[in-house]
Amino acid sequence: MADLQAIVARVRDALASWRDTPNHNPVPAAAAAPGGNRAELASLFARELEAVGGRAIGPIAPEELAGCVVALARERGLKSVALGRGVASDLDNVAQALEAAGIEVMRTRPIAAGPVAQDPAAAAENKPGKNEFKARMALIDGAVAEADCAIASTGTLAVLSDADRPSSLTLLPPVSIVVLRIDRIKPDLAGALEAIGPDAVQAHRLTLITGPSRTADIEKRIVMGVHGPKSLDAIVIWPRDD
Repeated sequence: MADLQAIVARVRDALASWRDTPNHNPVPAAAAAPGGNRAELASLFARELEAVGGRAIGPIAPEELAGCVVALARERGLKSVALGRGVASDLDNVAQALEAAGIEVMRTRPIAAGPVAQDPAAAAENKPGKNEFKARMALIDGAVAEADCAIASTGTLAVLSDADRPSSLTLLPPVSIVVLRIDRIKPDLAGALEAIGPDAVQAHRLTLITGPSRTADIEKRIVMGVHGPKSLDAIVIWPRDD
């Protein structure tokens, strides 16, 4: 824990030093100010994400999420979608809407937001076995996951993984849809690590996602989706009472 806190402190000091350098390109005020205006942070995040080939959608209200995901699934031509447990959002409505639209849904567990799921018997019945999950995930068209945090200055999504939110949700399917609450967009890496907390980072795998998968291994030409998602859509949610 002490090591992670030291890393966060070094990142914050480095960012502060970089901003004081005369020749650097200034970061927009929203990105430089801790807890900056949410709308400005969301706008900066969207611009940076789009600059690396992703797409930001919203902000939308929570009740619009299910319809938005279904529209995206249809736009991307998805016939099957994997979903994990939500972080701050209830993804059960999303799963039901996808199924109602005729799209096959694979759940890693009952997917209501938060650490408490349905009763253990229901969880055991709905959650596929490890080998079955791997086999099905290799054939799935797309996946929906919720980010724990985002970094406005780089358009990066930070996702913690565990048995109910495996990292394969954001790393394997060719179409990646990530849900993000606007209050979880932080100005920089130090702010994101601080918001997530050292205990959570030590206990889980942390994946930082900046745009769709890309490689330039062949003839130094950029090719999308060779080692992961070909497309990345981030849906930003802004609760009406927030």
